[in-house]
Amino acid sequence: MTVTATSVDESDAVRPRTAPESRAARWLRRLVPAAAAALSGVLLYVSFPPRTLWWLALPAFAVFGWVLRGRGWKAALGLGYLFGLGFLLPLLVWTGVEVGPGPWLALVAIEAIFVALVGVGVAAVAKLPGWPLWAAAVWVAGEAARARVPFDGFPWGKIAFGQADGVFLPLAAVGGTPVLGFAVVLCGFGLYDVVRLGLDARRTRAVRRGAAVVALLSVAVPVVGALAARPLVSDRAQDGTTTVAVVQGNVPRAGLDFNSQRRAVLDYHARETERLAAEVEAGKVAKPDFVLWPENSSDIDPFANPDAYAVIDGAAKAIGVPISVGGVVERDGKLLNEQILWDPQKGPVDTYDKRQIQPFGEYLPLRPLLDMINKNWTSMVRQDFSRGSEPGVFDMDGATVGLVTCYEAAFDWTVRSEVTDGAQMISVPSNNATFDRSEMTYQQLAMSRVRAVEHSRTVAVPVTSGVSAIILPDGTITQRTGMFVADSLVQEVPLRSSLTPATRLGILPEIALVLVAAGGIGWAVAAGARRRRAGDV
Repeated sequence: MTVTATSVDESDAVRPRTAPESRAARWLRRLVPAAAAALSGVLLYVSFPPRTLWWLALPAFAVFGWVLRGRGWKAALGLGYLFGLGFLLPLLVWTGVEVGPGPWLALVAIEAIFVALVGVGVAAVAKLPGWPLWAAAVWVAGEAARARVPFDGFPWGKIAFGQADGVFLPLAAVGGTPVLGFAVVLCGFGLYDVVRLGLDARRTRAVRRGAAVVALLSVAVPVVGALAARPLVSDRAQDGTTTVAVVQGNVPRAGLDFNSQRRAVLDYHARETERLAAEVEAGKVAKPDFVLWPENSSDIDPFANPDAYAVIDGAAKAIGVPISVGGVVERDGKLLNEQILWDPQKGPVDTYDKRQIQPFGEYLPLRPLLDMINKNWTSMVRQDFSRGSEPGVFDMDGATVGLVTCYEAAFDWTVRSEVTDGAQMISVPSNNATFDRSEMTYQQLAMSRVRAVEHSRTVAVPVTSGVSAIILPDGTITQRTGMFVADSLVQEVPLRSSLTPATRLGILPEIALVLVAAGGIGWAVAAGARRRRAGDV
């Protein structure tokens, strides 16, 4: 028997030995992607209001795509978490304005987990043909999850809410916030892919035509789609017009202690309404058809307190038109954040109870645990608010006005339900006094602008301390107040009844994109399993 020795591959014999990587080089190789992930998250934050730098979202996602491409799941998880921290830490800093950094940091730590999981998904689908499409769908799936869990979700920071001034805004009328956000993220990932393929072609002198076409389409299709959707955006009146007055009474002091000055807040709003009535009487201002007061404009229950009833009734009689009053009432043992339709002759005639109430603000999940950690937190919310169950649409002097109370504006379903229930315009009564002069009020105002385009409705935003505004169905702010001033806005606005594709389709575009994400991840997992089996053979 002859035994033959196995020879060494000649290429191995002649391959030059590389010097071992130094510790500094290893740290640098890890630090650069980590820093890039965090800084691209900060760049995404900078694209949000009150700044109008919406286009910065594109390079933010381009860098995020570069960071994740070719990473294993553990690295992608960490890099995604850093991106989430870079984005959400500054975006949500307002949540700790009055209660300290604890709740703010806890909220960000939890919400960034969703972004970390999205990072894993993006890294997985980045190996697929046409990966920007799959990756953008994965991002939307992450937003969909974040809008629902935990504690009924927290959609703040949806990419769509940073695009109120951007060229992609008309896409909100096509498929709502999921389609608008998908287009922005797709364009960002596509931008990275164009740069990557261009550099590859320059280095190898070869162009991968199929991949290049897909990359270019990833950038071009969202832009072309947004331009094609522009005819859906209109401020033309379909059902005539109405003259609306938005009253901002202001509060004595910013912060949580405004709640201890409930009577003063009510008096301020009544006083501003009476001042407006005097200007109408003098012919300085057109008489409104109805008046909108903000959330918490009467934290004293007018049904249980005759003095509060008399103050509101006096204001309604002075202006001589219906008022939507934001009240806190107790009925059948339940505490309700309620909008009350107050007729100048009949008094209260209709109500809407807020349905999407704010965890840790209007009710406390895990109350016993929080009480053990910090009794001050639980003392701020002594009694949990109860949820309403029906959409709120008031008939105000012939105009049907849908009510979306403050926090509800962040949720797709709460706004859509009012429009499908017949609202010809929308009111978003809010109370932002708790958050002082932070960016929160501007972030929320941008949401209302997106909702105006999404459903093609005028949106009025009465806020206790500002910024109050009137927004046309094309997303344009025509009037706005300052912060922490007493003021009122009066304007004739269009009423509309047609339904945009986004209103008609509802949740279907989001479901479709989640299914695309699931299909992409499934494909990537199956392809990886096949590669591993092939390597074992």
